[in-house]
Amino acid sequence: GFLEDGILVRDARRTRRRYLGSWAFPWDVAAVLPTELLCLLPGVPRVPGVPAARANRCLRVPRLFEAFDRCETRTGWPNAFRTAKLMLYLLLGIHWHACLYFALSARLGLGADPWVCPSFARLLRRYLHSFYISTLVLAMVGDTPAAQREEELLFLTAGFLLAVLGFATITGSISTVIVNLSSAAGALYPEAGPRGVLRQLVLRLRPQVFAPGEFVCRRGDVGREMYFIREGRLAVLAEDGVTRLAVLGEGLYFGEISLINIKGNVAGNRRTANILSIGYSDLFCLGKEDLAEVLAEFPSARAAMEAKGRELLLRMGQLDTGAEAAALAAEAEAERRLRGLEAALEGLQTRAARLLAQLEASALRMALRVRRLEGRLQ
Repeated sequence: GFLEDGILVRDARRTRRRYLGSWAFPWDVAAVLPTELLCLLPGVPRVPGVPAARANRCLRVPRLFEAFDRCETRTGWPNAFRTAKLMLYLLLGIHWHACLYFALSARLGLGADPWVCPSFARLLRRYLHSFYISTLVLAMVGDTPAAQREEELLFLTAGFLLAVLGFATITGSISTVIVNLSSAAGALYPEAGPRGVLRQLVLRLRPQVFAPGEFVCRRGDVGREMYFIREGRLAVLAEDGVTRLAVLGEGLYFGEISLINIKGNVAGNRRTANILSIGYSDLFCLGKEDLAEVLAEFPSARAAMEAKGRELLLRMGQLDTGAEAAALAAEAEAERRLRGLEAALEGLQTRAARLLAQLEASALRMALRVRRLEGRLQ
């Protein structure tokens, strides 16, 4: 089956029609063609032991990578799967190198010199020897028989260069796995910049699923959450609740305008549109309090989000510029008054400190006079 608008389709005819029209169909057909039968035709050159005529099977490589990506995103042990995939690539590379080594040995003559593969009677023994030599070369262990011909020298040089590249790739992949395993420890510490904002938002997301025909939000409702679309499609409906104005797909988000206090917003903190789930929709929900906590830590992200929301409200005609200017003026006046109050408070604190110092000095002088009078009386 396949997903269409979030609904699993199991109809065989629709599945067949969709597959026949996909990009993968011609590649799959070319990959399964029995091209090895061409070797049976008279006059066609072929090398014994090397199935070069079956090279079209490599056209399935994109499908293999697609299967790997799906397994890696759906398994509960992604790091273990990456490690197993890396080991598979390593063994496959050694196997291919061993096959090339045996093909070169067969061309130069099995057992012709110490470097080529000996002419063992058992095929398994030949394969194990070739695999062992390839492991020594690609692992850069050395201890291989000395090459004596030009072909052998070129093959060893190419093998060492591939070993250097492969070793760097394997080291980088293992480093990535280790970093992914240890990155959870620092996930709760905020970072500066857009990545830090995204990380803090992702840590507060909650999954929600909506059925076909279910409203995610209605126009006029008080906004308490914003949504991120993971899978599925949602329709933006007009005021009548029927006319479609737009369709939202994977990776988009909505509902942030009602969570941000944008000055001049006619709707205030209420929804400005009706959002209907066309099929089964998988969304991530972010609450108003969580968004406020994140934006309080990242003022630049808050300013950018407010600017984008203001631009969207202008396009929708939901922004009252007069009210926005009045709100900005009132905010500036409140800020001016606040600064005046702070200055007056600082002045009062200074005067109070002076009065307190004068009172302490007067008390000290009074205590000294009392002691003098007591001394005269004695």
